[in-house]
Amino acid sequence: MKILILGAGQVGGTLAENLANEANDITVIDSDGARLRELQDRLDIRTVQGKASFPTVLRQAGAEDADILIAVTNSDETNMVGCQVTKLLYKTPTTICRVRANAYLARSELFYQRDKEKDLDSLRGFPIDVLISPEHLVTKHITRLIEYPGALQVLEFSKGLVRLVAIRATQGGPLVGHELSYLRTHMPRIETRVAAIFRKDRAIMPQGDTVIEDGDEVFFIAGADHIRSVMSELQPLVKPYKRIFICGGGNIGQRLAKTLESRYQVKLLEQDHDRCVMLSENLRKTVVLEGNAANKDILLEENIENTDVFCAVTNDDEANIMASLLAKRLGARKVFTLINNPDYVDLIQGGDIDVAISPQQTTIGSLLTHVRRGDVVNVHSLRRGAAEAIEAIAHGDHRSSKVVGKRLDEINLPEGTTIGAIVRHNEVLIAHDHLRVQPDDHVILFLVDKSRVRDVEKLFQVGLTFF
Repeated sequence: MKILILGAGQVGGTLAENLANEANDITVIDSDGARLRELQDRLDIRTVQGKASFPTVLRQAGAEDADILIAVTNSDETNMVGCQVTKLLYKTPTTICRVRANAYLARSELFYQRDKEKDLDSLRGFPIDVLISPEHLVTKHITRLIEYPGALQVLEFSKGLVRLVAIRATQGGPLVGHELSYLRTHMPRIETRVAAIFRKDRAIMPQGDTVIEDGDEVFFIAGADHIRSVMSELQPLVKPYKRIFICGGGNIGQRLAKTLESRYQVKLLEQDHDRCVMLSENLRKTVVLEGNAANKDILLEENIENTDVFCAVTNDDEANIMASLLAKRLGARKVFTLINNPDYVDLIQGGDIDVAISPQQTTIGSLLTHVRRGDVVNVHSLRRGAAEAIEAIAHGDHRSSKVVGKRLDEINLPEGTTIGAIVRHNEVLIAHDHLRVQPDDHVILFLVDKSRVRDVEKLFQVGLTFF
């Protein structure tokens, strides 16, 4: 596919890397020549220097025959205008736009695509096919981690019917030190499948005789109602969280407080006085505090030692890390830290900081969903982009499809790929060898090695059709 990426920042660069490795024709536009040169030295891509929303720059980049435009510059306005220009002048089939500011997101009529009443192709508002809000995605990600205490990652498939959970196996969990087959005898009524195990950063494809060791990062798939039962097998059951302390009252902090305040006791700490006033007017139950999170006295005054989860979500990575380390030292039970610099994520996760949250990785998965071939409806990027979980729909019949009509053990899956579950007519079927794939099944796959994604897409393509 021919893909235009506006913006060579962290998301644009990571996205270009992901897609270039999958044999797509990628062009990146940015005004920063040094950044473009650095990308071009590493990747097999074209780059164009200039203002990403200018028609001349877009034409030079090949907008006339692009299949997809992905706008991820640091400016919402440039992203929105870039989408409008390519749609109006060059009829680009799919436009994907990252918008951060709540002022735009709150007005959904800005993004109407067609005048449905008159059924005209006259465009009203910004013609954006897919709108992506990193703040919304990060808030959702943190909320799920709070709902499932002890989880490292919780990902949804098929409108939340199935979840993939990453959890660190800990001494004291009944399954730790036992073979995986023990899970079925110990919990005969719970349907689950372990999709992958990472031990000391090395992937292990799970078999019935694989022994779970203390410290393993285990990815398992189960129906939404069975998640807690399976988690309790892998680590001692963690008490539900009650008290949440949010550091940083920006877009993410505000959105997170609003999402959580009806179910948890939430405190929000923000430095800027005017922002504090605005937050206290807009949040109903959250206690808004003015001050600096690096100030030990404020944290002690607010009983940080009784806090279940401390979330540092300011725009400053260093401030987030320092505040998190201080909160942990003063007795906060769990610490979640927002990290924009991908190089920091591996450095800090798993020490004093329990979960490092990367907005880039959260956003990348959402963007990849719309770029995949075959009818792929969900993509989640895992382990900082090394692995991937995919939800694909099986189409066709036993003659035109490589999966429909076949038993799972008959499907020729690429190496390092497992099928975790199938969702059929809103019913969750955990994968077993004897299960047959039927037309319109939603198949959930786990890829330990992301470079195999093209082979998986080919499996789900009917004949030569691209969806």
